[in-house]
Amino acid sequence: MRSLRKSRFPVLPLGGLALAAVLAWVPGVALASDAHGEPAQAKGPAKAAPKESGHEAPKPAARGPGKAEVKAEGKAEGKADPHGGGEADLATLRERLNAKLTDTRSRTERAPVLRVANSGGHGAADGHGAAKPAPRRMVAAKPTVAEPAAAANHAAGAAHIHWSYGGEGGPAQWAALKPEFATCGLGARQSPIDIRGGIRVDLEPIRFDYRPSAFSVLDNGHTVQANIAGSNSIEIGGRRYDLLQFHFHRPSEERINGRQYDMVIHLVHKDPEGRLAVVAVMLEQGRAQPAIQMVWNSLPLEKNLENPAPVPLDLNLLLPEDRRYFTYMGSLTTPPCSEGVLWMVMKQPVPVSPEQVGVFARLYPMNARPIQPNAGRLIKESN
Repeated sequence: MRSLRKSRFPVLPLGGLALAAVLAWVPGVALASDAHGEPAQAKGPAKAAPKESGHEAPKPAARGPGKAEVKAEGKAEGKADPHGGGEADLATLRERLNAKLTDTRSRTERAPVLRVANSGGHGAADGHGAAKPAPRRMVAAKPTVAEPAAAANHAAGAAHIHWSYGGEGGPAQWAALKPEFATCGLGARQSPIDIRGGIRVDLEPIRFDYRPSAFSVLDNGHTVQANIAGSNSIEIGGRRYDLLQFHFHRPSEERINGRQYDMVIHLVHKDPEGRLAVVAVMLEQGRAQPAIQMVWNSLPLEKNLENPAPVPLDLNLLLPEDRRYFTYMGSLTTPPCSEGVLWMVMKQPVPVSPEQVGVFARLYPMNARPIQPNAGRLIKESN
């Protein structure tokens, strides 16, 4: 007992030790551990807890007179209390504990709410260390999953829509699909037309210079087309036009006095200056047409694949015996609908078998542009 009283530290009852341990857990008490969990070893008063980023630093607890830290409790001039001082020490500790707990609850209730700054930037810290919210920016709502494709199509207009003969990209929309297609809607001399009221005159005959020639067949996604090799031409009005290709439409695009035929062949020619002349031959159901059958025999198995024919084609087989015709100025019947095209429509149709019409109908049930206004054009007709 004598050696115990001479010790530098007072002996606390079991209840006091437990209470001191509790106080060591409470922030701001001198017996608290340091930031790394080690017991505090500073000889002076406990330092205030560092400020946390974005929150007010906890206020230090009220201090008693003098150096009233827990470490100084029970000491007098560096000597132990001769009477132990147990009850007084416990009362003081209880008061300090109650004050600490009250202050902790108060700070918890007053703790600032953590706010997430806008993506536009970070808020600056105010005088209390709390982050100010960043200025609010108006941000457009992001589109749903289905909207980006719609927005992209709207921005691109109809540039990605390919022209066709029906539905989306049909004839009514051709002029809006591309700037170079504008003539399809704005042109004054568009084709095809219903040929009515032709003026009967002595038209000069078309001089056909067709001969057996090599050819290849192409399904271009709009029609079946035969590309012609060799020298084949027509001469009209003192001009010579070379044959480039011929293709088919079903039903016929042109009409004669309101009559529409089963199909039509367009033989496309061009002169050295680039001007176009088209000879149209109407097809009506009857006996089989040998030249057309040669084209069907060489049909490619895939679109946009050009298939060379094994034998040459005599183009004269595509022409009627009667070479009289109608003529007028018009345009291409497909985009870009270029005008300034000389049209010659043969008055007599050429027969084609129902089976041959059926072959084309399997590929293209309908690929004819609607009739365009005559717009007061002069139409001539052979006597």
